[in-house]
Amino acid sequence: MTDLLDRIGAIGVVPVIAIESVDDAIPLADALLEGGLPLAEITFRTKAAADVMHILRDKRPDLLVGAGTILDIASLDAAQAAGAAFGLAPGFDAKIVTGATTRNFPFAPGIMTPSELGAAIKLGARLCKFFPAGIAGGPAALAGVSAPFAHLGPRFIPTGGVTESTIAEWLTIKTVLAVGGTWIATTKDMADGRWTDIAAKARAAVARVRAARGG
Repeated sequence: MTDLLDRIGAIGVVPVIAIESVDDAIPLADALLEGGLPLAEITFRTKAAADVMHILRDKRPDLLVGAGTILDIASLDAAQAAGAAFGLAPGFDAKIVTGATTRNFPFAPGIMTPSELGAAIKLGARLCKFFPAGIAGGPAALAGVSAPFAHLGPRFIPTGGVTESTIAEWLTIKTVLAVGGTWIATTKDMADGRWTDIAAKARAAVARVRAARGG
């Protein structure tokens, strides 16, 4: 888990991707890699998700792939079987957190409140998704929610309402490992074959992270 956190933290931004077609898997991966962003969260919002993860595992091993929107044990098993390196969820479900631990599968539950964060930590979660980050109150809200738990060492990936222009604000919080966002590779971008645009947005996001961290 430590190595995984280090890899995600070194990149600093997680593209959150709802991909509709398996035919787009390789062009997507190549665009992200061209943009210097070797990381993607493939969400279970589409029927193609598991097949896409499987393709990326086999064909583009340089891309670190996480499975998003894990809402049940079936999705947890599907993510692991497809070769995802880790999983994430928008909310907190104790059964899924425990199931991930039992399967030795790195997993980040979603939290928005101190109660949810406390419950996640109690079950051993070291990484949590702060969601929906924008509606929940932005960086100030995460700082307030997480402060009483700072001595326990949780790390966060705020997602939902994060944009390229707000990356630096989030990264000022020391417990933020990386930010997650949908703007880098949208469903429409992929449907329209805008791979050059995706690469450019990936490159810009990486540059923002670098600048926020002092180069």
